[in-house]
Amino acid sequence: MIRRHGEAVKSGQKYRRRPGVYGVLLRGTEVLLTHQAEPVPEFQLPGGGIDRGEAPIAALHREVFEETGWHIGPPRWLGSYRRFTYMPEYDMWAEKVCSIFIARPTLRLGPPSEAGHVAIWTDVRMGLNLLNNVGDRAMLQAALQQMR
Repeated sequence: MIRRHGEAVKSGQKYRRRPGVYGVLLRGTEVLLTHQAEPVPEFQLPGGGIDRGEAPIAALHREVFEETGWHIGPPRWLGSYRRFTYMPEYDMWAEKVCSIFIARPTLRLGPPSEAGHVAIWTDVRMGLNLLNNVGDRAMLQAALQQMR
């Protein structure tokens, strides 16, 4: 069973399953986050939904590049969690199944290509405070524990 983070499931609400991939991107004592301006300004682990027919690792590389402008080295699976939430940009209630990978950013290819995103390098401790999503915070904490 995959652990749930975030708000409780709303009784009677229908949710559409939305698989996604996200990266804990570490460089020394820093983590690379993305700040998304809309629909609600928030700091996030870079990543997003897997397109139909797309392999998860390919989706991770694509999403990280779109949201940060960085290329990453080979990712290593860290864990997964579920999150039930409303996604206003798609006007849908989603059961997000989030697969998290650890990777090292290897080359900055340019600025984020996805509108409204800004790549932010920050100390991992500050990153824990900046992340809005409790699941993202739990996964960053798990990555830090593995590094000890």
